[in-house]
Amino acid sequence: MFYDITACIVLYKNNTQILKNAINSFLNTNLIVKLYLIDNSPDNSLKEIVDDNRIEYIFNNKNIGFGSAHNIAIKKSIGFSKYHLVLNPDIFYESGNIEKLFHFMETNSDYGHIMPKILYANGSTQFLCKTNPTPLDLFLRRFAPIFIKNFFHKRMVKFEYLDHNYDEPIYNIPYLSGCFMFFRTELFKKVGFFDERIFMYIEDADITRRFLKVSNNIYFPNAKIFHHFEKGSYKSFRLMLYSIHGAIIYFNKWGWFKNKF
Repeated sequence: MFYDITACIVLYKNNTQILKNAINSFLNTNLIVKLYLIDNSPDNSLKEIVDDNRIEYIFNNKNIGFGSAHNIAIKKSIGFSKYHLVLNPDIFYESGNIEKLFHFMETNSDYGHIMPKILYANGSTQFLCKTNPTPLDLFLRRFAPIFIKNFFHKRMVKFEYLDHNYDEPIYNIPYLSGCFMFFRTELFKKVGFFDERIFMYIEDADITRRFLKVSNNIYFPNAKIFHHFEKGSYKSFRLMLYSIHGAIIYFNKWGWFKNKF
C-alpha cells in the first residue's frame, strides 16, 4: 500500500496516557496513514497499546538511540509514502492540523521539511526555530548562569529567532526542532538518514541542515500542535552526557568555529 503519511514514534518506558494521546492525534485523520512504534524499552510491555491495524510495532530489545530507531521506520517508508513524520511521544494536537501540513506540501513541491507552531500544554509558544548552533550557543543555553545569559541576550534572541514573529511563516530556518519533523519522504534518498553516531539530541540540527541543501523548509504557524517538552537533558546527568557527546559529533562534522560546508 502507498500512504499519504507514514510516521514514527520512538518509545522508551513512556507514560501510557501521554503516548496514547500522541498516537490518537496522528491516527485521527481521513488521510491514508501508517504509524511505526519503534520500542527501545527493556521490555515490550508497551505493545499492549497497539489497537489499530494502521500501527506496526517493532521491539528492539535495547536502547539503540533516537536517530537509529527512527531510521528503521524511515527506511520502511521510502517508496511507500509521500511524507514521513518524526513524532515525539509527548505531542498531541486537534484534528485538521496534519491536513494543513499535508496540503501545504502538496501545493509547494520545492519544500522538503515543514514544522508547525508548537505550543506548551498551557497554550504558550515554544520558540523552536534556531540558527545553526555554535559551541557557545549551546553552552549558554545549558550551563550559563542568568547574569551571563543576560550579557549575551542579543545573541540568544538571534539564536532562537526571537526577533521574528512566531505568528507568521518563517522560511528556510537552519535548525528546526526534532519533536515534530514533517519530511518529504523521497528526499531521504538524497539526504540520507539520521546520523546514527548521535545517540540523541542535536540530530535534528544535523538533518535540518542536510535537507536544506536539497530543498526549502518552513515554519508554518497555520497548523498548531502541543508538546509537553520534558527537557530531559536538564534533569538527568546521563542524558546531559548524551547531549554533549552528540554536540561533539555535530561540531566535528560541521565545524567548531567555522562551517566546513
